[in-house]
Amino acid sequence: MTIQIIAEHADFIVINKPVGVAMHDSEQGIIAQTKTITGDNALYLCHRLDTVTSGCLLLARNKTAAAVLSELFATRNIQKYYLAALSVKPSKKQGTIAGDMKNRRRGQHVLTKTRENPAVTQFFSHHIDGLGRIALVKPLTGKTHQIRVAMKSLGAPILGDTHYGAPQADRVSLHAWQLHFDYEGQKFTISCLPQTGDFFTSPLFTTWLEKQSCVTSLPWPAFTLPSKRDDE
Repeated sequence: MTIQIIAEHADFIVINKPVGVAMHDSEQGIIAQTKTITGDNALYLCHRLDTVTSGCLLLARNKTAAAVLSELFATRNIQKYYLAALSVKPSKKQGTIAGDMKNRRRGQHVLTKTRENPAVTQFFSHHIDGLGRIALVKPLTGKTHQIRVAMKSLGAPILGDTHYGAPQADRVSLHAWQLHFDYEGQKFTISCLPQTGDFFTSPLFTTWLEKQSCVTSLPWPAFTLPSKRDDE
């Protein structure tokens, strides 16, 4: 899949990142590929998506904007919403998953019961008749593999995420769906749909998603985060 430009501003662009494109490959990574498409001389990462994750990725067009936007992400002033197809029914239908993240062997992470600097993930799960289980996910923090580990902790790893124990599928079915933020006094709501994956491209999923109300209007649980940044 080619990179799609979803939104453009003098200071940033938002792309629909394809599955399989890395963040930090200097020749074939997301920056190099996007610069080829847009003609920008320089682009700057303000946040990151796993290589296996698709969806909304914001790139700054200058160093000043990069500093401002990175600070918005670090201080949790950009709201992110994801779509995650689940391999099985989770142990609960909705709620908040919180705990510290601990590195394990082979690049895995695990959620612990402590909350010194927790990863916090909120979700609502739904069953789509004839297709399977989908979760609308709102990460309140931005830890590596956070959503993948959170779903694993519910006994329902993301479809195709064999790294965390899910059965093999045509892709890891995790997609960064929407970004909501204010920048220089202007409100932005940016959304993009997944372009690949049997689950995400199914008419059953498309029909279901079209019927969903505004994601911000859902009754997301109240949760008070510790006063730490995501880069601490």
